[in-house]
Amino acid sequence: MASGSPRRQDFFRLLGLPFTSVPAMIDETPRQGLSPRQITEELAMRKVMSVVEKIGNGQNGMAKANWVFGADTTVIFEGDIFGKPENRNAAKEMLGCLSGGRHEVITAMVIYNVQNKKTDCRSVSSEVEFASLSPAEIEWYLDTGEWQGAAGAYRLQELGGCLIKSINGSPSAVAGLPLHDLYVMLRDNGYRFGA
Repeated sequence: MASGSPRRQDFFRLLGLPFTSVPAMIDETPRQGLSPRQITEELAMRKVMSVVEKIGNGQNGMAKANWVFGADTTVIFEGDIFGKPENRNAAKEMLGCLSGGRHEVITAMVIYNVQNKKTDCRSVSSEVEFASLSPAEIEWYLDTGEWQGAAGAYRLQELGGCLIKSINGSPSAVAGLPLHDLYVMLRDNGYRFGA
């Protein structure tokens, strides 16, 4: 897994998937001229290829890996990409923008087959409706610290779930990994559940 994300690791454990976590440590600056979906897919691909290169170099004891999996999640509000906030003030601004409105969350997944060198990339889009938040509620949420390292400054699977009125799409995709789509992707790429 080309990720150090505890949430994605939890999803893999939930599905009973064996994995080794190898954080990709890439520059996540998006290229200009790409759509949000293209940016998300490219970042997931860059993460995977970074780990594939480590495998090729025999780093991290990864020479026996069959697949390399990576994902990226992007929050889009009124055409702007909300990445991981750099500080509390940036998180406060993001939450203020999201309050009372709708935004899109795109999660892209990439799986690379080490043996045949084939890559499969898929992405899922979900629409999230945020509750209207008072300034005091925003400060309360900021005090939790959950905004740190979270695209859009919130975590659906934790107290951030209190901020969400509804989701049109995959809740697990908003949390970082669309479980149904991951299941289908793995099955399509030869992983056998229950075998």
